[in-house]
Amino acid sequence: MSTETLTTHHAAHDEHAHHDSGANKVFGFWIYLMSDCIIFATLFATYAVMANNTAGGPAGKDIFELPFVLVETALLLLSSITYGMAVIATNNGNKAAVNSWLALTFLFGLGFIGMELYEFHHLIEEGYGPQRSGFLSGFFTLVGTHGLHVASGLIWMLVLMIQIAKRGLTATNRTRIMCLSMFWHFLDVVWICVFTVVYLLGAM
Repeated sequence: MSTETLTTHHAAHDEHAHHDSGANKVFGFWIYLMSDCIIFATLFATYAVMANNTAGGPAGKDIFELPFVLVETALLLLSSITYGMAVIATNNGNKAAVNSWLALTFLFGLGFIGMELYEFHHLIEEGYGPQRSGFLSGFFTLVGTHGLHVASGLIWMLVLMIQIAKRGLTATNRTRIMCLSMFWHFLDVVWICVFTVVYLLGAM
């Protein structure tokens, strides 16, 4: 067997190994997301039980500002669209476009987190912190847990952008892009549930 044939054979073998480990990582990440689903389901159930326990304090309709939350929601939905564009650019092998779309996604996500922190700060300033009632405890825990997930996603995105800038669209980076894509869209779906169950029903 010639050296050239051997090299081609090894390259094909490495590519296959990369593909296998990539598929395993994506599958493993699916399992992680399922466990995250259980955490959020528990928090939603807890919130549903606590929603009417206002202890003489404010109810959702007294403190929620729907136009504010709609802007917040729009930012997160837009970030999902821009992340989708980053995935398309990945499939086209366009490194610069991938990082541009990820940077835009990052900015939308940052805007979302900024608005959430402002809302929390404003409520605590008014004396409506998590210790005020069961309803507020449930609210802060559920919305805060989602916010922590988004913040983690942003840190992951930043690290990923640096790795892409340094190493390009390697097989490992492509797997990371796919895993973060699942995570980001998952957070979008959870937020739509939060918006409906907490804010829309709470404001009625």
